[in-house]
Amino acid sequence: MATTEESQDNNPRGIPKAPFISDVEKYIGGPDGDVESAMKKIQDALAKYRYMDGNLAQRRRGLEEKIPDIRKTLSMVEFLNERREGKLKSDDLEEDLDDLDLEDETADKKPLVTTFELNETLYAEAELEDTDVVYLWLGANVMLSYNITEAMELLATKLKNAEASLQSLQEDLEFLREQITVMEVNTARLYNWDVVRRRERRAKEASASTG
Repeated sequence: MATTEESQDNNPRGIPKAPFISDVEKYIGGPDGDVESAMKKIQDALAKYRYMDGNLAQRRRGLEEKIPDIRKTLSMVEFLNERREGKLKSDDLEEDLDDLDLEDETADKKPLVTTFELNETLYAEAELEDTDVVYLWLGANVMLSYNITEAMELLATKLKNAEASLQSLQEDLEFLREQITVMEVNTARLYNWDVVRRRERRAKEASASTG
């Protein structure tokens, strides 16, 4: 079977570009070529594209859930750092506290009262003192302590990487869906060409029998 129209072009993450079949007869190797084998090849490639699409869509949903949590955590650590260093302006204090659901709106030196989540429906009240250390969940039930500067650097890096990954995933999903469309069009072109070929063969056989 001819494969002259197949392209080796890949996207930046190595996903292969689907070949568009402009000449079906040439693709299958002539007027008597094997359509079933060509169709199977296309269906196998289409199944792989759809499998990748499903996996990447699941990863994108995970990042879309994770990124807001990272942003929220980073904002909280930055707030604690500003409070610790006395850089939080009094004019901005009330607005920042509202954004972080904090209940104490007093001066920097007084204890800060907030709530934290114990589980999805249970919250507890806590009094925060100025601190140089925060504890971050890293996943898989692992929590580590960091000083505030290290925590901000870590969270900023994680946020940057997550946003870059999300952008790459969105580009890959768009690319994959284009390739899926191309392979679906190829399927239709092969099927329609085979229908026409069968019809012509039946017409020739009928003409030969009556002749």
